[in-house]
Amino acid sequence: LSELLRRFETDSGGSSRLSSSIPAACRSEDCCLGVDEAGRGPVLGPMIYGICFCPLSKKEELKDLKVADSKTLTEAERENLFQKVDEAQSWLGWAVQILSPNMISTSMLQRWHALDSGVQLKEVYVDTVGPAEKYEQKLSQRFPGIQVTVRPKADSLFPVVSAASICAKVARDRLVKGWTFAEDLGEMDSDYGSGYPNDPKTKEWLLKYLDPVFGYPQFVRFSWSTAQTLMDSRAVTEDGEKAAQRQNNRSMLSYFSSSAEGARGQQTHRFFTERRLKSLTSL
Repeated sequence: LSELLRRFETDSGGSSRLSSSIPAACRSEDCCLGVDEAGRGPVLGPMIYGICFCPLSKKEELKDLKVADSKTLTEAERENLFQKVDEAQSWLGWAVQILSPNMISTSMLQRWHALDSGVQLKEVYVDTVGPAEKYEQKLSQRFPGIQVTVRPKADSLFPVVSAASICAKVARDRLVKGWTFAEDLGEMDSDYGSGYPNDPKTKEWLLKYLDPVFGYPQFVRFSWSTAQTLMDSRAVTEDGEKAAQRQNNRSMLSYFSSSAEGARGQQTHRFFTERRLKSLTSL
């Protein structure tokens, strides 16, 4: 998983899918599949959907792995259980879909990876915080011939969903811990807390790394109300030159200063370096 996650880190602005190999038994036997996510609530970092699937004949063996809702486990316990899931690849498959913060606000309704890979799905179990019956009906219509079960707390009711929950949470934990920032933020403080909006450390980090002109690094979900509120109150508006000065921030015009002025220590923002733009000393 570490090697696969590093591929995403080289381009963390989009979406990426990581998966195990497809067990041969899953292509020939009737299978069950669980779906869960990790990172729905935080304002920082990616959200990850996880799936886990196995033949119906292996349900008891899945129980024997003693998987559980990832939220009830410590990080070490999750890592240990993920290792067991990954070692059972002769009959147990998994996949995670990583949605970067840039992609969070876009919808992603598509055929599941397992179906496209030839897994013979007969039962699907999905976790939800919304109206279970409504989602169950929609999914049943979209995937005829598959028995769909949607339940709140499904990750604590069905082992196959618990396994999916662990895969998603382990992937998110590793990504958030080792996040590679595309922006040059200098000596950046990586102690950003849990990433949840009510976490004091997260709030402090968001205040510290809000650029008055360019907003936040890609690690932040711009569409979340927490980030929007801070940007609305502290970022420079189109005619916000005076407002920016009152807040003791660099003015909008300072980004277009001459190279001589820029030599005072102001770093060139990534917006300009990516487009190979330079300041002119004269017109």
